[in-house]
Amino acid sequence: MDTSPMSMGDWVLTILALMIPCAGIILYFVWAFGKNGNINRRNYCRAALIIEAVVIVLTILVMFVFGAALFSAYPTYGY
Repeated sequence: MDTSPMSMGDWVLTILALMIPCAGIILYFVWAFGKNGNINRRNYCRAALIIEAVVIVLTILVMFVFGAALFSAYPTYGY
C-alpha cells in the first residue's frame, strides 16, 4: 500500500478520470476496494461512494414523495 501523499497532478488526473460517465463508477470501486494503490485515493473513493449512495437514496425518497403527491392531486377519470 502506497502511503505517500498524492501530488496536485495526481488529484487532477483522479478527478478527471472519475468524470468519465461509465468508467468513473468502475474506477471508484476499483480504487476504493483494491489492495494496491494510494491510501489517500482509496479513502477518497470510499467517501465518495458513501456520499453517492446517500444522494441516490434521498433522490429516490424525494421522487417517491413528490410522485405520490402529484398522482393524488389529479382525479382519476372513468373509475
